[in-house]
Amino acid sequence: MVTYIDSFLNKFTTYRFTLYYLIILFIFALIYGYIGVIPYTAEDLLINILIAIIVGYVSNYLFAALFKAKRNTESVFITSIILVLIIPAFPADFLYILGASGLAMASKYLITIEKRHIFNPAAVSVAAIALLSPTHIATWWIGSVYILPIVVIGGVLLVRKIGKEKMVYTFIGIYILLTILSIIINGLSISQTLNLSLLSSPILFFAFIMLTEPISSPTREKLQIYYAIFAAILFSTPELRILNIGITPELSLCGANLFSYIINPNYHLDLILDKKERLSQDTMYFIFKANSKIKYLSGQYMEWMLPHDNTDNRGNRRYFSLASSPSEDRLAITVRFFEKSSSYKKALYSLNKGDSIIASELSGDFILPTKSSKGIVFIAGGVGIAPFRSILKYIIDKRVKMDITLFYSVRSEEDILFSEILAKSKYSGVKVIYTITEDIPSNWKGERGFIDSKMIQRHTEDYKSKLYYISGPQLMVDNMHHTLLSMGIRRKNIKEDFFPGYNETGVSNS
Repeated sequence: MVTYIDSFLNKFTTYRFTLYYLIILFIFALIYGYIGVIPYTAEDLLINILIAIIVGYVSNYLFAALFKAKRNTESVFITSIILVLIIPAFPADFLYILGASGLAMASKYLITIEKRHIFNPAAVSVAAIALLSPTHIATWWIGSVYILPIVVIGGVLLVRKIGKEKMVYTFIGIYILLTILSIIINGLSISQTLNLSLLSSPILFFAFIMLTEPISSPTREKLQIYYAIFAAILFSTPELRILNIGITPELSLCGANLFSYIINPNYHLDLILDKKERLSQDTMYFIFKANSKIKYLSGQYMEWMLPHDNTDNRGNRRYFSLASSPSEDRLAITVRFFEKSSSYKKALYSLNKGDSIIASELSGDFILPTKSSKGIVFIAGGVGIAPFRSILKYIIDKRVKMDITLFYSVRSEEDILFSEILAKSKYSGVKVIYTITEDIPSNWKGERGFIDSKMIQRHTEDYKSKLYYISGPQLMVDNMHHTLLSMGIRRKNIKEDFFPGYNETGVSNS
C-alpha cells in the first residue's frame, strides 16, 4: 500500500501536487457553500477566486518584468487559492482580496534578501493588511469540520511527498501539548477545547500547507524541528501581544519564517551554463557558473527552475543532487534523459552555453557525519552516483583518508559514470565494487547482478557496524533499505538520498 502511494505521488512535482490539492479543497468549499454549511456562498467564493487569480497573475507579470525575473505561474495559482481559503468571501468588500493578492505577489520581489523571499506570500500580505486596517482580518474559515477530512487526506499525502513529516507532526504535537497545558492551567473543558483547537480550527491547514512552504522554511531536518517548535509556540499563544498586536496565525507564520531565515539562510542563484558533457548514451553532465559564492555540503541537492514555453503538467521545477564538490568553483548536476521526456527535460537538454537557470532551496542531510568512528558503505544505482561523486571529489581534493566501500550498480559498462574520480578515490581509502545487471561483457571481472546481502557481506568486513548511504532509483533505494534491515543493520545507520521530486535520485524520470 505504501509503495503504491509513493508511486502515485512520484507522478507529480511538489508544486503541481500542492496546486491540485488546493483546487480540490476549493471545489469542496464551493459545494459546501452551495448547500449552505459554510458561511459563504458558492457565488462569493467564485468572485473572490476570480479576483485573486487575475490580480495575482497581472501583478506577478508586472513585477517579474520590472525586476527582469523569471516567472512561475504555478505559485500564483497556489497563493491565490490560499488567500481565498483564509479571507472572508464578501463581494461587498472585494478590495480586501484584491489588495491581498497584489501584496502577496509584491512580497516575492520586494521583501527579499539576495533574491530569496523571506515570508510566506499569503501570510505576509494578510498580516500587512490587518496591521494597516484592523477591521480587515483573515478568518481562516478553511478551518471547518466539514472540510477537515479533505485537508487531512491531502495534507498527509503532501508531507509524505516532501519528506517533512517530522516537522509537521512536531508542530502539531507541540501545539496539542501546549493546548492541554492551557486547559489544565485555566480549568477549561478538555473535550470542548480540543474540539475547537483541532476539528474547528485552521491548525491542520496551517501545518500542511502554510508551514511547509519550501522557500520560507528550513531545509535541514534538525532545523525544521526547531522551526516547528517555534511556530507552534507562537501559534498556540494568541493572547501574547507584541507592540500591542495579538499573534494571529499569519503573524505566527511570519515570525517563524523570520526565525527560519536567521537559522537557515538559503540561496536563490542565477546560474549560467558553462559546459555540458555527454557521460553516456542517455546521461548528460551540466556545469554552471554561479553569480555569487555558495556554501554547501557534499551530498546536498537544490531545486532547479527552468521557465520554458509550452510547459506540460509536470511544471518547470525539478530537484537535482549536486554532483559538484564544494572544492570546485562550479555547480554541476547529472541528468538522465528518456525517449519520451517532459517539457522540462527537453528545455534542459536544449540549453546552450550562456543560457540561464535558477537554483534555490539548498537542502538535504545526505552528507558525511561530522564525527564517526564507523566505516561507511555507499550504495549507488545509475545516476544515483551523483551525490557520491560530490563526496568523493571533496575528500580527494582535501586529501582526507576515509574507510569507504562503494557499491555501484549499472545496466552496462557504458553506463559507468565518473570513472576517473572513482579510480582516484582509492588513494583516499575508498574501495569501489562495480556490478553490471544487464549487458555483461564476456571479459567483465567485476560483480554481476543486483546488489544483495551476499554481495555486501562478501566485500564488507564487520558489515553490521557500518553506516550505509543509498542513492538511486526509488525502487532500488526501497529494496536496498529492506535488504539492509534484513541483514540486521539498524535503521538509524541507514541514510537515503531524498528530495521532494520524482522517483529517481539526481534526475526525474521524465
